[in-house]
Amino acid sequence: MQAAHDRTSQSRKSDEVSLVVAIATFKRPERLVQTLQLVGEQLAPLIDRRLARAVSILVIDNDPAESARSVVAEEYAGVATRYVAEVTPGIPAVRNRALDESSDVDLLSFIDDDEVPLEGWISSLLITWSDSGRPAAVMGRVVSLFDPDADPWVLESGLFRRPQRPTGTEIGVAATGNLLLDLNQVRRSGVRFDQRIGLGGGSDTLFSMGLKKTGARLVWCNESVAEDTVEPERQTRPWALKRSFSHGNVSVLVQLRLEPRPARRLLIRAKGVAGGVARIVAGYARHLFGRVTRSIRHDAKGLRLAYRGAGMISASVGQTYSAYSRPGTPA
Repeated sequence: MQAAHDRTSQSRKSDEVSLVVAIATFKRPERLVQTLQLVGEQLAPLIDRRLARAVSILVIDNDPAESARSVVAEEYAGVATRYVAEVTPGIPAVRNRALDESSDVDLLSFIDDDEVPLEGWISSLLITWSDSGRPAAVMGRVVSLFDPDADPWVLESGLFRRPQRPTGTEIGVAATGNLLLDLNQVRRSGVRFDQRIGLGGGSDTLFSMGLKKTGARLVWCNESVAEDTVEPERQTRPWALKRSFSHGNVSVLVQLRLEPRPARRLLIRAKGVAGGVARIVAGYARHLFGRVTRSIRHDAKGLRLAYRGAGMISASVGQTYSAYSRPGTPA
C-alpha cells in the first residue's frame, strides 16, 4: 500500500502542487522587505508557467518584540503573505513552525531574510524537483558577498566558499539557506528539526541527515542561486575561527544525535577526539608554515583546520557550542 502511495505521489504534475516560501527573520526588518519583494516577484509567474497551482509566502518572526510585523504586507506581487511570531528562541523552533504552518501544502522552500534570490531561483528548484523524480529535498546555492575592503585572511580561509555540483547530483546533507522540501515525504518520515540544539548550529545538518537515513533522496540544483551579503561583524578573523570551531563541534554532535547505540556513540566520541587532535596538529603546522612563507592562504586554512579540530574534541567530551547565543538567553 505504501509503495503504491509513493508512486501516486511521484506521478503528480508540477502544476498540481502547492508551494509556500518560508522566510525566517530576527531583527532585520529592512533586509526582510527587500527579500519579500524579490520572492514575490519570482513566485507570481509560477502558476502561469504551470510550475505550481498555488503559491504563498510565510514569514516567521523569532523576535519576541515582533519587530517584523509592521513591515510585512498582505501580499507581494500579488502573492498572499502571512506573518506569524515564534517565541521559542532558535532557528530549529522557527523551522518547525514553518512545517506546522504548512500542513496543507505540498512543497516548502526555505530562504533567509538576508538573502537575495537571483533570477530563476525558485523555478530552478521546482524544475529540478520534477526532473529528478521528486526527491524529498532539493538544495540550491548560496553565494556570499563581501565588502571590497574585507580582510583577505578571511576570504582565503575558504570558510564562505561553497562547492558547486552538476544539477541532479545526489547529496548526503543539505543546508536550509536555499532549500526545497517535499512535505508529503517529510511528513511520512517523521523527521523534524531538533529543538534541543536551540541556539547552537547544525540543526539543518541533523535534519537533512536524519531525512537521508529514512531512505529519502536529497538532490543538488546548481542553477538556483541566492546571494548572501556577509555582515561586517562576520568578516573578521575571530568570527571565522569561532565558526570553524562550531563546524567541528556540530560534525560530531550530529553523529551522536543520529546514533542510538551506546557502544557506537563511544566509538564516535573516540574518533572525534582522535580526529580533532590530528586536525589541530596538522592545522597548526600549516598555519606556522604560512607565517614563515608569508602565505595568507596557508596561514588562514591551517588555523581554521585547527579550530575545527578543537570543536570536534569539545563535542566528543560532551560540550555543545552555542553559535547563535543572544543577550539574556542561556547558552
